[in-house]
Amino acid sequence: MSRQEAAEQYAIALKAGKKCRKECLIQGKYPYPQVLDEIFDESMAAGRVELGTINIPTEHIVGTKTGGRQNAFAANFMPLLGEETEFAHKWISLCETNLSDEGIRDPIRCCEYMGRFYVQEGNKRVSVLKSFGAPSIPAVVTRIIPAWSQEHEVRLYYEFMRFYQLSRLYILSFSRLGSYVKLQAALGFDADHVWSEEERRSFSAAYYSFRTALEKCEGSRFPETIGDALLIFLQVFSFGELKAMTQTELERSITGIWPEVEVQARPAPITVNTESSVEVKGVLTKLMDSIRLPSHLNVAFVNELPPEKSAWIMSHDRGREYLERHMPDKVTTRVYNIDAEHDADALIDAAAADGAQVIFATTPRLISACRKAAVKHPNIKILNCSVSMPFPGVRTYYSRVYEGKFISGAVAGAMTKTGRIGYIASSPIYGVPAGINAFALGALLTNPDIKICLRWSSVSEDPISELKALGVDMISNRDVPSPEQPQDAWGLCRVDGSGALIPIGSPFWNWGEMYVHIIENILGGGWDELSYKNSGKAVNYWWGMSSGVIDVRVTENCPDSMAELVDILKRGISSGLIMPFHRKITAQSGGAINDGTAASPTRRARCAMTASSGSRRKRSCVWTGCAAMSPAGSRIMRSCCRWRSLSCGCWACTGIG
Repeated sequence: MSRQEAAEQYAIALKAGKKCRKECLIQGKYPYPQVLDEIFDESMAAGRVELGTINIPTEHIVGTKTGGRQNAFAANFMPLLGEETEFAHKWISLCETNLSDEGIRDPIRCCEYMGRFYVQEGNKRVSVLKSFGAPSIPAVVTRIIPAWSQEHEVRLYYEFMRFYQLSRLYILSFSRLGSYVKLQAALGFDADHVWSEEERRSFSAAYYSFRTALEKCEGSRFPETIGDALLIFLQVFSFGELKAMTQTELERSITGIWPEVEVQARPAPITVNTESSVEVKGVLTKLMDSIRLPSHLNVAFVNELPPEKSAWIMSHDRGREYLERHMPDKVTTRVYNIDAEHDADALIDAAAADGAQVIFATTPRLISACRKAAVKHPNIKILNCSVSMPFPGVRTYYSRVYEGKFISGAVAGAMTKTGRIGYIASSPIYGVPAGINAFALGALLTNPDIKICLRWSSVSEDPISELKALGVDMISNRDVPSPEQPQDAWGLCRVDGSGALIPIGSPFWNWGEMYVHIIENILGGGWDELSYKNSGKAVNYWWGMSSGVIDVRVTENCPDSMAELVDILKRGISSGLIMPFHRKITAQSGGAINDGTAASPTRRARCAMTASSGSRRKRSCVWTGCAAMSPAGSRIMRSCCRWRSLSCGCWACTGIG
């Protein structure tokens, strides 16, 4: 390269530097490279580590170690001094060297602090290489370790240092804690896996390919970091799929997942739809909808197992049959069961090929396949039976089963004679903790001195025997998935004198009602009202008793008084007159999760009770909307207004209602 060509490159760089300085001044930003000595002192450091000579990303070089001549450069390290200055002549000479066969070989020297690099020696080399868009520069690096604190940036940097020990990569950064561990998992590595040189090269190539496609698709509209977007991408597509994609395929896939990137960057990524009613529309809108909306839908159900092998899936299949019976002219359903030859991805693709317009995946574990399908089939409405997933391409649906658990708890608290109630839970996932806490709140309603003994069926070999040994006389066992399921030892049971379990009643899911409501919503145009385009959020259907998707059924073994209590609570919760979760709730740590100040009939209107000693007591409950008679001293009547806090701290109990 001739001296003249190098001079022309300086002129280009000078123009870019002046433009950068001007833009910074307009935006109120510092127009020159940052100076580490001005933003850092030794009290902020926990130590120093010599990293040796490594390749560092040029984009992460943000400043100089000392003040010196940083004013010769704009914030982007492009030159600011005139073309006749000594500085310019030295820059042009370096430019000649860089583009010669020899190239710039000497590494710069710099300090790294919080993932950013500050040049000690080699400012002009950085400027020249940046002017040509060099992705990395060899550098002798001294890392300054920040003193530990609970600040988010410091904690995130400490996670990065651990990741660097494994990967030796500086190209990647995240904005959320735990992301580096998630990346290891997404790549199929153990948390402590040390990367090989081949793995570094393979990942770096894929990263830059992803970055190029991302920049082409979305420009600079990154909600957070490129690493954040990549991690979301790898939650949908495997690393192997990423490497195998052409640039066109990669751009198409990024466009498909971009709503997830935007949504997950928001503090409130989910809109929760708690009622099944469809919004009433005007005449003109209805007329347009009649032209635009379908009159019939092909609906696919994707199951992890055949219905006969799982009570949970059987309840969903009965819901499908309910949908067919109630909307015979509106829907055609088809079932796809995962087997040894067909995984979830293949089955959803098959459903799409068969003309499915709506797909219900009936278990939470199918969410990954649903997310991938949403990218591949954007015109199909895909729903997954799970709780509060921030994925706009997939709507989740679940029921507020804890409402039924609250009622079961109230019955258990009223019926126990020992003051000890057993509760058998599966595992602490999805809505299980919410059910446990709601059951306890219900038991406290009718018996403030109650003790609840919890056992996990996923851990204990014989939880029922363990609970009996503790002296419980009421046990909350597995719920009845649907009203048609057998009642033997399901739901709330009383332990009789022989130790046998006598079923009293159980909450159950009426999935058919949910499926009917969702399909009606789609046919009526309500689906679009909650779309990502309108709300900018992912949608979760979370319906309860008021929608008919949750109910409580008692057996012939349930005393009439308890059946009446169940009926009162069902009607009260369904109508909104009883809102037992709008109350003060305290976490196990002692802190207030909910201060109970939300407007609620249960808070404002507590039972008004009048009594005379030794007489029958009449209760007039404003919050139930009824008047009932009860013998003086009855446990239910005595404690119906004793709204006390429960140490639970469960996410669901704090936000429900």
